[in-house]
Amino acid sequence: MPSPAPHDAPSLPAHVAIIMDGNGRWAVARQRPRTFGHRRGADAVRRTVEAAVELGVGYLTLFGFSSENWTRPAQEVSELMGLLRFYLRSQVAELHANGVRLRVIGDRRRLATDIVDLIDHAERLTRENRSLNLTVALSYGGRQEIAAAARGLAEEVAAGTLAPQDIDEAELARRLFTTDLPDPDLIIRTSGEKRISNFLLWQAAYAELVFVDTLWPDFSKADLEWAIQEFQRRERRFGATISGE
Repeated sequence: MPSPAPHDAPSLPAHVAIIMDGNGRWAVARQRPRTFGHRRGADAVRRTVEAAVELGVGYLTLFGFSSENWTRPAQEVSELMGLLRFYLRSQVAELHANGVRLRVIGDRRRLATDIVDLIDHAERLTRENRSLNLTVALSYGGRQEIAAAARGLAEEVAAGTLAPQDIDEAELARRLFTTDLPDPDLIIRTSGEKRISNFLLWQAAYAELVFVDTLWPDFSKADLEWAIQEFQRRERRFGATISGE
């Protein structure tokens, strides 16, 4: 994968979000069950977190399990939930030791009680950490998130605590799961697919999208560096024109 030439004194994206895709195809290509790919994908998560810390990324958000993923075969969902339990029990102490703050966004109502308890514990334990803000989207869907925020606004209007004319983008954004996170500057999707699959729909309004062919279990620090270099090559306009154009 060739390295693009970045601008002089390029800036790092403050917030990198990744759609981790390709675990199943990686496993099938090796004539192994899809669950084997998910286990190897979990190893890639660890590598990517370490790389983000080393590169100085402040915020990293990973799309771990979508609201649509609940429709997958029950055995695969069960294996994924088992992996989630394992890593919440075995890796949180290491994250904490490395100064990583962990947050989980999404609809927790569909998660098992013991998983929710593990998430709550991890969030409390790592709350004051500052080396990296790691957010994992679980049971998450962008449309679902926006609908829930709109419903909250409607309920406040009905209760008389919010005037309709006071509803603006900021009011809606404050009711999203990501209310205390900056919008992503860079969204990466692995596996060669070129779509965002209901991920951070509101927050992605001005994100730079980078698609890499690497399947998620093979994703490395070099892939993350390449995506950041691609981000640094681009001229972000946020809807404005550049002087002289």
